[in-house]
Amino acid sequence: MRIIGAADEFWRLRVTRVDVADGLDFEWHPDILYRRPSVGQIDEVETWYVEAVKLDDVETVVRVAGFAERDDADKFVQRATDDLAEMTKSQFEDAYLSGDVADADDSEDGSSEAL
Repeated sequence: MRIIGAADEFWRLRVTRVDVADGLDFEWHPDILYRRPSVGQIDEVETWYVEAVKLDDVETVVRVAGFAERDDADKFVQRATDDLAEMTKSQFEDAYLSGDVADADDSEDGSSEAL
């Protein structure tokens, strides 16, 4: 069954920041639970994901795009939010979610990743 309506009645967008560390935060040993990390600097890389969240089921999250810079993610969200306000649900899903909504609805944990 296909539901018809304005896209902003079904979806909202969010930006999520993920830090990807170059190494482990702790060094694990069998005789102790943890110890301080080595003195060397751990390089962290930030990745910014734009995700669409289903309003009637906040557990359903579809990753729309990924960016290395926050400004790029914010610009994308602004354009996508404008489209969200103007498009129908079907148009928005076809343009931004590329068929991954069915996967998100059918997945066990309610999440889907699409880049």
